[in-house]
Amino acid sequence: MSTITHSSGQRSRKDLECTAAATAYQREFVTELKKRVIDAGEPFAIAQADTPHEIFHVMDIPLVTNQWWSAYISAKQLSNHYDQVLGKLGYPANRCRYCSLGLACTLDNNPRVAPWGGLPKPTVLVARLTCECIEHVFSQWATALGSEFFPLEAPGWQHKDPQWFRNSNERWDEVFEQRRIELLVREMRELIALLEARTGRKFDEDKFLQLMLAINEQEGYIAEAAEMIGAARPCPVSIAEQMPNTMIPQWHRGSPWAVAHARRFRDEVKQRIAAGVGVGSRERLRLMWIGAGLWHDPGFYSALEDQYGAVFVWSMYMPFAGPQYIRELRDRPMHALASRICSMNEVLHLPPWMNEWMVSEAQRCDIDAAVMLVPPDNRLSQSGTKITEHALARAGIPTLALSADMVSAKDWSHERMVQHVAGFLRQEGLL
Repeated sequence: MSTITHSSGQRSRKDLECTAAATAYQREFVTELKKRVIDAGEPFAIAQADTPHEIFHVMDIPLVTNQWWSAYISAKQLSNHYDQVLGKLGYPANRCRYCSLGLACTLDNNPRVAPWGGLPKPTVLVARLTCECIEHVFSQWATALGSEFFPLEAPGWQHKDPQWFRNSNERWDEVFEQRRIELLVREMRELIALLEARTGRKFDEDKFLQLMLAINEQEGYIAEAAEMIGAARPCPVSIAEQMPNTMIPQWHRGSPWAVAHARRFRDEVKQRIAAGVGVGSRERLRLMWIGAGLWHDPGFYSALEDQYGAVFVWSMYMPFAGPQYIRELRDRPMHALASRICSMNEVLHLPPWMNEWMVSEAQRCDIDAAVMLVPPDNRLSQSGTKITEHALARAGIPTLALSADMVSAKDWSHERMVQHVAGFLRQEGLL
């Protein structure tokens, strides 16, 4: 793995009409969220991405997702500043930036620098205890904000089904283990009780059921788009447009806008395939991006596409929609939701679930090589990377591991990293 010196990132190219619509909607949402949280002082929550956002949506409680907030800070070019803040406060050098930028923003307590002037006191902070740093970060963050941390357990997963993605939609109680699902259902009911007591807002079971049905519809459209993109030659949509058209609706999943946008995205993908439109001017290689998005330099992907015809066909966000979000509800929507939440990080980061799924996806999309982001201080994102790298190699897919962070540009250079990947592709005889 190689660590590169710092320079600023670049913007990515956008070709789809629905990409502009998604980013415009998100800008409006952020403006409205700021008004509700900062200006109007509504109750709100801070939560990790792998927590039951659906509960907050049903109760109309504004939600700031920690990972989204970190990406937002990174996009504002503030990650290095807050990294230095934690360093001066004596936090260990090997801290996880993705999880701790929000804490740093609060501890810095500088409204002139912070986005929105910083976050006020939330009703609650919620996270699953998926790695050892989570409890420390959220406990200290809750203390700094004068709020409460509500942890969700992440018990060991004894049932090992490497082909989980083939059985997850219908046999979810078997695949994701009934005892783990029941535990999370109990915890979610406790969270609902806490929110009702603190906010005076009620959880509507009928509204929740309709939301879960709408999410199934939305994820079905995203899954269709993922299948079409994997099969199409040339690839019709770049990774830099796959991500926003998947993740922006995911932050609002089940809403009328999110369902309609997922359908619109699916339809525009279909139109581009029918017209024979590809990413950039040519496609010579099909690449797989493993890991979180490179939020501080999305132009990295476009540069490889434009300069070398090396097209990133795959990232985890879009194909994850089908196996991990769609659930046959079976009159148990809360249990169906728990099966999704209790496994989200595990199937993305831990063997045997991570490696088996990614090999299957690489074969489905006819991938020539993979590039894997390995944040040096993000323990969860490192967990299954070596095993996945070996599994891909056994399947004939060379993999380059990049030692870089998804939100910190401290040791990143756009130009040198593009050349680094190009050198790897030449070494493998692909360029």
